[in-house]
Amino acid sequence: MNLQSPISNFSQTSLPFASLRLCVKLYSDGDYGILETEFWQDKTVLITGCTGLLGFWLTQALLERGAHVVGLIRDGVAQSQLVRTGLTEQIDVVHGDIVDFHLLERLLAEYQVDTIYHLAAQTIVGIANRAPLATFEANVRGTWMVLEAARRSPAIQRVVVASSNHAYGEQPTLLPYTEEVPLLGQHPYDVSKSCADLIARSYAHSYGLPVAVTRCANLYGGGDLNWNRIVPGTIRNLFYGQAPIIRSDGQAKRDYIYVEDVVRGYLLIGQQLNRPEVRGEAFNFGAETAVSALDIVNTIIHLSDHPHLQPIIRNEASNEIQDQYLCSDKAGRILGWELQHTLESGLHQTLAWYHEFLTNGG
Repeated sequence: MNLQSPISNFSQTSLPFASLRLCVKLYSDGDYGILETEFWQDKTVLITGCTGLLGFWLTQALLERGAHVVGLIRDGVAQSQLVRTGLTEQIDVVHGDIVDFHLLERLLAEYQVDTIYHLAAQTIVGIANRAPLATFEANVRGTWMVLEAARRSPAIQRVVVASSNHAYGEQPTLLPYTEEVPLLGQHPYDVSKSCADLIARSYAHSYGLPVAVTRCANLYGGGDLNWNRIVPGTIRNLFYGQAPIIRSDGQAKRDYIYVEDVVRGYLLIGQQLNRPEVRGEAFNFGAETAVSALDIVNTIIHLSDHPHLQPIIRNEASNEIQDQYLCSDKAGRILGWELQHTLESGLHQTLAWYHEFLTNGG
């Protein structure tokens, strides 16, 4: 795959899709969008789901800022970036399951955790459709276990719970979704996130737990080795000269957000959870543009070494939402958050990461 030509050389009109503007950003007048260099120094942060895409990047960002990170890991994932980069040697690793309440209580007490980023979940829609019980167990029960353990720990100062854009369900007349849109998940994964989201905010409003919830668009970036996802799967197929596969009819629209932009949002929330405008609130993190599955695949093809390849559209996906994208005005207004990567620049960095990974036998 030839990655020598910067993606920024392509004008918006040369890309095989036209971006759809979602909402007007209104930014805070204060300095809330500034990441304080010293804020995380010597804080003890538990990250559940640290072997995932977001978990790795967040772990790395916190370590760079001087935090002491504790990672709760259920399964050993040999190809995880956390393992491959050696970050597991720089954090305290606790092996166990988020539904193990006694483990959570012991972990929070013994490591004197003051911050929790709860990212652990079963995140694959297809798996949720096939195994709803395991999905509900991890995503719903796992969330209330973490929150109850946090409620009983006097050291906890901030908890950030990962919900999802899927929590909104399918409400096409209300797109792009703001945080005021009701949570109406219908399919197993969507319902699990609606429940976890509501439970998290109930702990803030009923018990005063310093909790905030994130609802993110579709994440992409280097380190995601779930090849069933559209961005890594497409890039790997193209690397080997194979036609990309689209499971759906290719028409469903999503906004795709680069993982480093989301990490910045998580850090800003954690930094500001003492503010009443943040505590107990949910925040969308979206990408300001919505593109179809076919469009993003064609964009990646356009940038690859095989621009002649055509995607194979299988049209076999079921129980998936057709269109889903977010308005992030609230995150801009209250947290001072804004995108720092366009789809083009984010894909450029992502392609470069996978090129190096696959070239080296990944």
